[in-house]
Formats: sequence, structure tokens, C-alpha cells
Amino acid sequence: MKKTLVIGASLKPSRYSNIAIGRLVSSGHNVKAIGLREGEVSGVTISTKKESFKDIDTVTLYLNAKRQVEYYKYVITLEPKRVIFNPGTENPEFYSLLKDNNIEVEVACTLVLLSTNQY
Repeated sequence: MKKTLVIGASLKPSRYSNIAIGRLVSSGHNVKAIGLREGEVSGVTISTKKESFKDIDTVTLYLNAKRQVEYYKYVITLEPKRVIFNPGTENPEFYSLLKDNNIEVEVACTLVLLSTNQY
């Protein structure tokens, strides 16, 4: 299973990041989460700090391009294998930075990837 960091995690059940956390957990993935508010979703604690998580395989983004800027260096230092840009998070500038650091860029929907067994 892939250790996944959700950035842009929301406590609101209707938000895609919240749904993704639940589906990742139910699929057996180890999930970490960062959001604007602390709390818990599907047993996953949402932190408001950029913690130095170890062995992150995948970062899945739920932030628009402007809000991603403050996470550029942070995500690169985590050295994930890939970063998933969910719909609405497309960001060619960040794609370039990630590719320059040998991090795979995937423009996709985490929920679709999970539901089609392509995660």
C-alpha cells in the first residue's frame, strides 16, 4: 500500500479531499493529511503544520495553483515518488519543479484512480 499525504484536507464531508481520505483509508493506504483546520477524518488526523513525514509515496493535492506555491519546497523535500494534481489543481510551474527533482507528475483524480484500481 502507498503511504499518501493529502494536502488541502477538509473536515467537510462534501469536499473531495475528505472523500478521498475515506476511500484511501478503506483501501488500506497509510494516510497523512494537512489542511487549514485541525481535526480528524476517517481516523486520520489533519495537521495544520508542514510535518516532515517519512517514506511518502504519493502526495495528492486539493489546493488551487496559487495556494500550492507555499508547498513547493516542502513537497520536494518529502521526496515522494509522485504528486497527483486533482481536477482544479493543475499547475504547470509546479509540474516543472517536480520533474526537475525526479518526481512523477500525474494529472488525475485520486477518487477515479482508486475506483478503477489504478492508484
